[in-house]
Amino acid sequence: MSEVLATDNLNSGAKAAPQPRWQRRKLIRPGEILDAAHGQFVARGFSAASMDDIARAAGITKGTLYLYYPSKQDLFRAVVLGSIDRTFAEGDQLLRTFAGSADELLAIVVRMWWQAIGETRYSGVPKLMIVESANFPELAKAYEQQFIASGEALIARAIEYGIDRGEFRRVNVSVTVKLIEAPIVMATLWKHSESHGAATFDIDRFLDEVLHTLIRGLANKSPTMEQF
Repeated sequence: MSEVLATDNLNSGAKAAPQPRWQRRKLIRPGEILDAAHGQFVARGFSAASMDDIARAAGITKGTLYLYYPSKQDLFRAVVLGSIDRTFAEGDQLLRTFAGSADELLAIVVRMWWQAIGETRYSGVPKLMIVESANFPELAKAYEQQFIASGEALIARAIEYGIDRGEFRRVNVSVTVKLIEAPIVMATLWKHSESHGAATFDIDRFLDEVLHTLIRGLANKSPTMEQF
């Protein structure tokens, strides 16, 4: 009887053993491929980036790469669509329940936008869309409608919140959204640039200054200050 129990324990242990290394690698390989492809596309552009270089950067053979993505166009779409998958659900919930100052809300939303773009592996996608939109118009449109528009809607609601509370002056909301969005997008371009001091670029200080300038400009000033 003890021998049977010992055998059962051994079988139980065998079932709980970790997966072989090749199986674990197979589970995470698509993410590694997208990381490598993103780096190559951002650094070289779609035309100059090769499937050979992408496979090498991902640590796989080109044959394996083609098993996942039949063409370079398919791989490029996967990189861009992967960034679209990020949502602003957290921001939507915040705006439904927020009761603080408009200054605070705008700061939170701007930093949330940066976190959704600049602090992810997809931070180079805005650069890709600027450069490649003419070659991939449908993809650029999807990125605009499903990702950029969602972020812009949050910024617009934050501005309207401040206007309704009398903390922000009445502005053209759609234009102001673009003014707020522009430095965030510019920061992603700097991040993937070899110029403009990209290596020493301090994003936290940059966003602090952007917010300080924006909030002062949006402030509901007295008539005398408004005329000046």
